[in-house]
Amino acid sequence: MMTYTETLDYLYSQLPMFSKVGSSAYKKDLHNTIALCNHIGNPQEKYKTIHVAGTNGKGSTSHMLAAILQKAGYKTGLYTSPHIKDFRERIRVNGEKISENFVVDFTERNKVIAKEVEPSFFEMTVAMAFEYFAEQEVDFAVIETGLGGLLDSTNIITPILSVITNIGYDHQNILGNTLEEIAIQKAGIIKQNTPVVIGETLPETKSIFLETALSKNASIQLAEENFITSYIDSEGELLLCNVSDVAENVTEKFRTGLSGLYQAKNICTVLAAVKELRKMDIKIPEAALHGGIEKVKEITGLRGRWEILQRHPTIIADVAHNKDGIQLIIDHLNINYSAAGLHFVLGFVKDKDVEDVLKLFPDNARFYFTNAHIPRAMLKEDLLAKAAAVGLFGGVYDTVDEAVNAAKAAADGTDVIMICGSFFILAESELL
Repeated sequence: MMTYTETLDYLYSQLPMFSKVGSSAYKKDLHNTIALCNHIGNPQEKYKTIHVAGTNGKGSTSHMLAAILQKAGYKTGLYTSPHIKDFRERIRVNGEKISENFVVDFTERNKVIAKEVEPSFFEMTVAMAFEYFAEQEVDFAVIETGLGGLLDSTNIITPILSVITNIGYDHQNILGNTLEEIAIQKAGIIKQNTPVVIGETLPETKSIFLETALSKNASIQLAEENFITSYIDSEGELLLCNVSDVAENVTEKFRTGLSGLYQAKNICTVLAAVKELRKMDIKIPEAALHGGIEKVKEITGLRGRWEILQRHPTIIADVAHNKDGIQLIIDHLNINYSAAGLHFVLGFVKDKDVEDVLKLFPDNARFYFTNAHIPRAMLKEDLLAKAAAVGLFGGVYDTVDEAVNAAKAAADGTDVIMICGSFFILAESELL
C-alpha cells in the first residue's frame, strides 16, 4: 500500500496533468471518465448534482451554492479545481477536505483500470470525487467543470440544475477562438428537461444559450435580467450589495467575506440558482441563503478570491488569470484604491494570450515578474519581454516570495501589492 505522499506522486507523475503540461493532458471525449465510473458502479447517480461552468466566477459560485445548501441542513459535496495548496481542496464534504486514506485507497484500488484506460489526472480525480460523495451519502454535490463543458470529464452527470456564469476568452487553443465557439462548449452542460441559469450573456452568446435550452426543452433563467444590483460597496474585508429580484419586486441586502466587487455578479447568479432550487421544493430558508453567502470562506475553505493577506502595505491575492478576470481586478483597484501606489507580482502560464492581458495593467505601476515552477509556466524572462513591449517595466525574480519581498521593500504603507496571473503563482506564495 502506498503512503499518501507516494499516492500524490503517482497521480501527478503517472497521469497527464493539464495544470502542469497543458493541452496535451486534455482528452476531447468522455470515454475515459465513463469507463472509470462504470468500473466503480457509477456513484455519480446516487445523489443530486448541480453543474457549474463558465469562464470566470464558477469557483466562487460553486462555493457559495455549496455553503448555502450546507447552511440549509443538507450534507453537501463540492468538487472544484485546480487546488491552490493541497490536492484535497478539490473534494470536500460539508467543507471538510477528503481524507488522505480515501485518496490512497481509491488510487490503489483503481490502478489496474487506470493502466487499461490511461486516464488523465483530472479524469481520475473526477471519478474519485464521485465515489467519495457516494460513500459519504451526500444529499447534493456541487460539481464545477474543469475546462469548457461539453467534453469536460464532469459532464457525465445528470444534474438537477445547470449554471453557466459567463463567457470570455480563455483556453482558446482548446475551446475555440470566438466567443460563439466557447459558448457552444460551455452550453454543452445544458441537459434535457433540466433548468439552466445563465449569469451573464453577451450579444454573441445569448442566442446560443437560448437556442440550446430550447432544443433541450430546458427552462432558462438569465440572472442579469432577473436580479439587479443597486448598490455595491466594501466595508473592511466584507462586500456589501443590494440585489433586487425583478419579478418579485423585492430588494435584499447581502454581505459576503468575498470582498471583490466582481462578486456582486456571482451573487446574482447564485440567487437565480437558489430560486430554481426552491421551485423544486428544496427547502432553503432565508437565513441559510444569507448565512451561506456571508460565511462562504469559513464554510467551504475558499481561498484566493480578492484575499487580503496583509495591511500596510495592503497585499491582495487573486486567482484571476485571463483578460476578463484581470479587468475586474483593475476595475476594483481603480474604484477602491485610486490613490494608492500599485505593485503587481505577476506570473502566467505559457498557453495564455498574455499580450492582450498585459495591456490592461496601468503603466505607472511597478511590476515584479516571476514564474511558478511547473512545465506549463511562462518563463519570467519571456514575461518581462512581453510586458516591456506594451510599456510595462519591472524586474524578474526566481520565486514568488522573492518577488513579494521586493515589492514590500519598495512599497510604503499606503500602497497595494497585487499577486495574480495564475493559480500556481498563489500556490507558491508562503503568505497563503
